[in-house]
Amino acid sequence: MATPKPRVKVPKTAKAGEIIVIKTLISHQMESGQRKDKEGKVIPREIINKFTCEFNGTPVFSCDMDPAVSANPYFEFKAKVAESGTFKFTWVDDNGSIYTDEQKIEVG
Repeated sequence: MATPKPRVKVPKTAKAGEIIVIKTLISHQMESGQRKDKEGKVIPREIINKFTCEFNGTPVFSCDMDPAVSANPYFEFKAKVAESGTFKFTWVDDNGSIYTDEQKIEVG
């Protein structure tokens, strides 16, 4: 599997108190652990099992994922911004790999 690549869309600017839409997607095969390979052996489970978003260190959104989540999980959620800062996005998978992305927003 190729290294999972996160993609994130956050507006570059917003007004103080504005509610913005954030979109995230990470390329990941999300192997459920229920399929078998050509030799009949179970393919080990390897899924993104946790996603979090923080703004200036404060949690904004988080969720735990189960094997039923599709490949390349996509999230869209809203956040209210009162000040300029940085959103930090973190995905964690079953083998302990951590994928992150950061996006800045200017509030005026």
